[in-house]
Amino acid sequence: MRAVVQRVLSSSVSVDGKIVGKIGKGFNILLGVGQNDGEKQVEWLAEKIAHLRIFEDENAKMNLSLKDINGAALVISQFTLYGNCEKGRRPSFTDAAHPKIANQLYEKFIEALKKYDIPVETGIFQTDMKVEIINDGPVTMIIETPNVIMKQNAPKTEPENYLGLSEKELEKFNREAQMLKRNINLRKQQKERKNG
Repeated sequence: MRAVVQRVLSSSVSVDGKIVGKIGKGFNILLGVGQNDGEKQVEWLAEKIAHLRIFEDENAKMNLSLKDINGAALVISQFTLYGNCEKGRRPSFTDAAHPKIANQLYEKFIEALKKYDIPVETGIFQTDMKVEIINDGPVTMIIETPNVIMKQNAPKTEPENYLGLSEKELEKFNREAQMLKRNINLRKQQKERKNG
């Protein structure tokens, strides 16, 4: 998952000229869901954002979290965060999750954030939205769930058998290869002793 987190004094989102979500001080969060994302990414990202310390304390240091200031969050779905612009002039969105899955994880993220007692307002999934923000600072963070978490959810694949052997033949081949390797190492050690 990818999130663009903007520290705001206020933020609102409108659909068809009507405001559907509005907050005062807090975070405007643009949320993108990728192909490999699941509930582990949702939980990790919600916890990270809830406790992210980018609000200033009495000494003007970034030392306070959204929870510390009793702030709110405006969460807006944003599949274009997974736009790949490396080739050509038109972005490719093949890394973005299917809309049905993306919507489910978007909703789960909202619920996960609410569990930290954070008031959450939202946009409307898969609609043309107009977003207004007063970015405080400006302070903007881009957060992506770690690759380690993504790998945990990736399907496990068996090592490829390039030799076309049966399972038993492959085991025998590997045993013989290990023995050959040990013999070569022993011979090297013997030569080193003679030369020493």
